[in-house]
Amino acid sequence: MAEPAAPVRHEIRLSGSGGQGIILAATLLADAAVATGREVVATQSYGPEARGGASKAEVIVADEQIDYPEVTSPGITVCLSQEAFDAYAAQTVPGGLVVYDDRLVKAAELPGRRVVGLPFTHIAEAELGRAIAANIVMLGALQELSGVASAEQLADAVRRRLPAKIVELNLRALELGRERVAGAAGDRPRRRAAAPRSRSRAGT
Repeated sequence: MAEPAAPVRHEIRLSGSGGQGIILAATLLADAAVATGREVVATQSYGPEARGGASKAEVIVADEQIDYPEVTSPGITVCLSQEAFDAYAAQTVPGGLVVYDDRLVKAAELPGRRVVGLPFTHIAEAELGRAIAANIVMLGALQELSGVASAEQLADAVRRRLPAKIVELNLRALELGRERVAGAAGDRPRRRAAAPRSRSRAGT
């Protein structure tokens, strides 16, 4: 008889600068993760400035009850600024995933981690005319790379959380992120989110 699968636990850190939508991205990711039926906790912190200062948000998604709300062993790290990459990328656990904006960040070597750089801001500006949508492009890519939630669960979170007048723009941003990953050799997702197994509780 096969041994039961180990409980799923994703510790995710999103980081960048104020004004890049890091907090919104984490909120949408947490909302989507709730729909998987798992336990979800999200926390956030700001730098001293509303725009341009450091910004960090963390999401934990787990099969089992989450007894400590902050990320201690990030398996997934997203960096949308050089400062964020320098501060957090190396804290990603061996075997983990680091995703960064390759037009804004010069990445250092991170042995033992999977490192994926994509031009999120450039894609948002060139394809949508809205550089501010880079955070949503990033979420589409992150979904494709990690499978923390399904594409439809993330799209539903966008529909629930964002004003109706910008929903279609942001759904397209998600699609662009997924398309860019799917078109990049060697960056196919390794695992999709499992079907719901328990009722979840979200703390934001």
